[in-house]
Amino acid sequence: MISNLTLRARWLKWAVLPGVWTLIGLSFARQFYVSSSSFGNPVSWRHALSHSLADWYLFAVLSLPAIWLAGRFAFARFHWLRNAVLHVAASAVFSIGWMALRAVVGQWQSSVAGEPIAFGNAFQTLFLKTFYFNVLVYWVIVSVAHTFGYYQKFHERELSALELEKRLTQAKLQALQMQLNPHFLFNTLHAISALMHKDVEAADRMIAQLSDLLRYALESTEAHEVPLQQELDFLDRYLEIEQTRFGKRLTVHKEIDQDALQARVPNLVLQPLVENAIRHGIEPQSKPGRIELRARRVANQLQLQVCDNGIGLSADEAPDEGVGLSNTRARLQQLYGEAQKLQFRNGTDGGLVVSVTIPFRVGPNGSVESSKDLSKRSA
Repeated sequence: MISNLTLRARWLKWAVLPGVWTLIGLSFARQFYVSSSSFGNPVSWRHALSHSLADWYLFAVLSLPAIWLAGRFAFARFHWLRNAVLHVAASAVFSIGWMALRAVVGQWQSSVAGEPIAFGNAFQTLFLKTFYFNVLVYWVIVSVAHTFGYYQKFHERELSALELEKRLTQAKLQALQMQLNPHFLFNTLHAISALMHKDVEAADRMIAQLSDLLRYALESTEAHEVPLQQELDFLDRYLEIEQTRFGKRLTVHKEIDQDALQARVPNLVLQPLVENAIRHGIEPQSKPGRIELRARRVANQLQLQVCDNGIGLSADEAPDEGVGLSNTRARLQQLYGEAQKLQFRNGTDGGLVVSVTIPFRVGPNGSVESSKDLSKRSA
């Protein structure tokens, strides 16, 4: 199926063509007018214009079949010799056809001027003066048509490659997101199962909260990016489940800048980071656990942080990236390429700090679009 962009390019080409031939005709009319005066045989500007435009408008008419032949019998790797012979013959026919048409037009012009000339005489004069020039014009037309044809094919292949890359990226993001949803679902079901034998009412509340969480997740499963406010709403539902599970052992503190709430963030980007903090920072300890969420705009970037008061990382220890974190890293790479960072470090007062840095931008209805290069994603 031909794209709208390709159709517009083709219509533009045919619309520009008459203008190009007119400019060439005007250029040769001026040259005819000046040279005639220089050689002592001046002609009127009207005479120079009518004769030159007649010459080049006939070339314009005959260029249409020449352009068709250039596209139909291109100089490709195969059959190039056959096509070359065909174009040699076509150039001769082109030249003779032009001379025949020009002789007819010349007859009409000479009769209007009161100096009628026979078709045979006009054709003979044109043959002696213009045969090889006409052949040259044909080859110029074919060369230009080939150049534009190759450029158009290259452009179409480039657009096709970009479309395929975009579709591949979307497929990868959807696959990664589908992988993430079952991950936190299974972990939450495990927590409910463990709580069922200790506190039935709490387990029942968790089931209701999980139902709301899944409904919310399904409603936004097609979106790769959502406003930070929506991401925080989803996270609140997840934290309700965890706080039902841990009770007073878990507290959550948020420091969210107001201007960051409408910034676009990857869907479900915070949940696996918070889950990692709970699993590795809060759960292994008996002391009260604290999680801090921070979001702020730094120049043209949005910085998200999830901090816990757990044991952090030892000097030679690398973070344990399970399904959630590895999924998050892959999604960030797919969405932003080199314009993103996912970093782990120990906090100044202990615990682990996980930072996500992405370009700051808002959605279609927002007023900010500050990411100049969102890692050339296809969008």
